[in-house]
Amino acid sequence: MNQFRIRPDKIQEVHRSVLQWYRRHRRELQWRTTRDPYEILVSEIMLQQTQVDRVKRKLPVFLEKFPTFAHLARATRADVVRAWKGMGYNNRAVRLRDLAAVIRKSHNGKIPETLDELRQLPGIGPYTSHALLCFAFRKCVPVVDVNIHRVLSRVFLRMNHVAKFSDRREIWKLAEQVLPGNAYDWNQALMDLGATICKGRSPMCDRCPVSTCCTSRTFLQRQKHHTVRRAARPEPRYDGIPHRIWRGKIVEALRNINGQRTLRLDALGSEIKPDFHARELPWLRSLVEALVKDGVVKTAIAKRSGTVVMLAE
Repeated sequence: MNQFRIRPDKIQEVHRSVLQWYRRHRRELQWRTTRDPYEILVSEIMLQQTQVDRVKRKLPVFLEKFPTFAHLARATRADVVRAWKGMGYNNRAVRLRDLAAVIRKSHNGKIPETLDELRQLPGIGPYTSHALLCFAFRKCVPVVDVNIHRVLSRVFLRMNHVAKFSDRREIWKLAEQVLPGNAYDWNQALMDLGATICKGRSPMCDRCPVSTCCTSRTFLQRQKHHTVRRAARPEPRYDGIPHRIWRGKIVEALRNINGQRTLRLDALGSEIKPDFHARELPWLRSLVEALVKDGVVKTAIAKRSGTVVMLAE
């Protein structure tokens, strides 16, 4: 489907209502007060899989330590991972540092301003490339994150369940079709609307500025008091704890080495698990190998100590 059959007057009504609501209720966020592409890029990477309130606290600290692409590109991976403390998903810090190095080397320290160039950068996908074009360079382009995906699906299409959304490729087409001239405020407004009103499991239709023209409202209201949650995909665990938490414990232990650069593998096991036993070494190795693959840590063989682990440089 290349064109959605949506009446122009409905699109205009949604534009008007959403933007009026945004002017009164928009969230005050640091990354909305700047047009610096570097600050916006760092905030976008941080916001992936991290709550807004935590990013609000951590972003100023990170930018104070690494205020430009040049500062970040010159840093070691270990430096950036240490500064990323409290954010989780430490491979994002490594990818951000490596991206800064590419931008410094190949683009004279400046983020390119075209979609094709942005998409050629490592780790920059459809969302981040469009977000940079819109939020940093004020280009009139659609942006689709999870909140915008949900809002557009519900308002313009017929979603008969809170867990149902339109196909991602089609929602990008829809986002472009309904895009107004004021793309910056529109995209930010949709994000706020999805984050605070048109929520995933519990949409607050009675407070929504476009409830009267929302295609899905009737269906969502019927399910308000008897929503069935989809079963979450099982997450790999060990001793009842998700592997991602164990990996985070490893990174945290390596951040906190007092003056040392490395930890023996068995000592690392004891740091993250007080009752660690030698028979658990294969499990620990698998966690470390995953972090090595992500570029967060590295290993070496010491003559006396055997395998040692350290933050990647």
